[in-house]
Amino acid sequence: MPDRVRRISGGGPYEDVTGYSRAVVVDGRVLVAGSTSAVDGDVLHVGDARAQAVEAFGVVGRALEQAGTDLAHVVRSRLYVVGPEHCDAVAAAHREVLGSVRPAATMVCVAALVHPDMLVEVEVEAVLPDGVAP
Repeated sequence: MPDRVRRISGGGPYEDVTGYSRAVVVDGRVLVAGSTSAVDGDVLHVGDARAQAVEAFGVVGRALEQAGTDLAHVVRSRLYVVGPEHCDAVAAAHREVLGSVRPAATMVCVAALVHPDMLVEVEVEAVLPDGVAP
């Protein structure tokens, strides 16, 4: 099994502390961990759910590139949003970034995320394009 699994680090401070990978490539799929607008431990765009979602998609996009794919190959997205009042803004960001891709998507309202300034966390699954080795 180890030969079939490749782990990708995003370099974030929480990966080692928590013990996870930004993305895992297995069987032609790329599973990207929940991503937020935190960069180098600082939450960006405090109070702006749409901007936080776009920033999180940037984190996701960089992980996908490291894996050998991109946002155009996303087949599933999961959006965790703190409070229903932010859902329209997060949906707009999702449409902006993935509207032409139209992945299977889920949006869930949650009570809180790990940092009180975080309003959204994005998780995706993508496929590797033909010809890209896992």
